Amino acid sequence: MAAVQMVNRMEPMVAQAVDETLVREKKVCSCERCRHDITALALNMLPPRYVVTPLGEVVTNVDLQSSQWKADIMMAVYRAIEIVRGRPRH
Repeated sequence: MAAVQMVNRMEPMVAQAVDETLVREKKVCSCERCRHDITALALNMLPPRYVVTPLGEVVTNVDLQSSQWKADIMMAVYRAIEIVRGRPRH
């Protein structure tokens, strides 16, 4: 029997949004620490979307492609960037 894994599908979505946004935003540090801080803060602003089955992953991935989820993710990323920009931990 294969091991069951629990995965928060928000993590890769937020990480991708952070990476894409930091390429465009030049007035914020994009070092690894700041990138992780931005990602963690943004994830804490969003509800988790955990899945444990392949079907759950497919359904959740389709749901996360909606324009509302994309807007929510981008809003959380920009809010997190403002926080980290104001108080970087280095």
